Amino acid sequence: MKFDLHTHHFRCGHADGNIRDYIEAGLSAGLSVIGISDHTPYFGHDEDQPFPRIAMGKQAFAGYVEEVLKLKQEYAGRIDVLLGIESDFFPEHLGAYRNMLNQYPFDYIIGSVHSVSEVSIFNKNRWKGLSQEEKVASKEAYYDLIRQSARSGLFQIMGHIDAMKGNYPAFTDIPAAQAIDDTLKTIAEHGVAIEINTSGKTKLSGGWYPDDSILERALHFGVSVTFGSDAHIPSRVGDEWEEVAQRLKEIGFQEWVYFKNKQKVTVPL
Repeated sequence: MKFDLHTHHFRCGHADGNIRDYIEAGLSAGLSVIGISDHTPYFGHDEDQPFPRIAMGKQAFAGYVEEVLKLKQEYAGRIDVLLGIESDFFPEHLGAYRNMLNQYPFDYIIGSVHSVSEVSIFNKNRWKGLSQEEKVASKEAYYDLIRQSARSGLFQIMGHIDAMKGNYPAFTDIPAAQAIDDTLKTIAEHGVAIEINTSGKTKLSGGWYPDDSILERALHFGVSVTFGSDAHIPSRVGDEWEEVAQRLKEIGFQEWVYFKNKQKVTVPL
């Protein structure tokens, strides 16, 4: 049974196509389940859309939910359309995000850390001039935020947990094994899943998030895994699903999961 829980569309300002385009792409890809999970507005800001090429505006949010729920009904019996969202994690604004997201019937919420010390994780210039100690501190700060998000109780899925390597492939070689292990243990303890996200191919790092070494540790600690293409164009829906399934089997996983009504659904590999 094929599923993809991580897709975007035009409202976020950096993806092409509307929600129907992604659902139709899911049907063409042979999916049984597709999750729509565009970026949340910045609920911690007063402006409606302070970053129009990063996330949707607050005024667009209710319409997004309404459209997904309408399409869920329209496509019932053909493909299971899930209402998801990808939420940034800002500890200082957690209450605002929780209050807003709890008002809607999300099947799942992906918690993603996109910035550390107020700088995008994808900004390769953030690493310029840093000492090795400073690089280690930045990597540990990233994983500390992921641990905090896992403990928050707001999320069912942790998004792309080594995406800081996206435009800085050397990130993988920065030593932080204990921070990664602590993060995976925290994720497992709180019953949250991690996604295998195939969008790394669109960045300098190539490959998937996370890399095999993290997936092997995730298996060791009993972390549940799910799949997300992180498609920003419809043609990427379900991208490399079969390859990911095969690699997970090789690592030793026997199942993966998706979420419906915030309940974990287990699917054999």
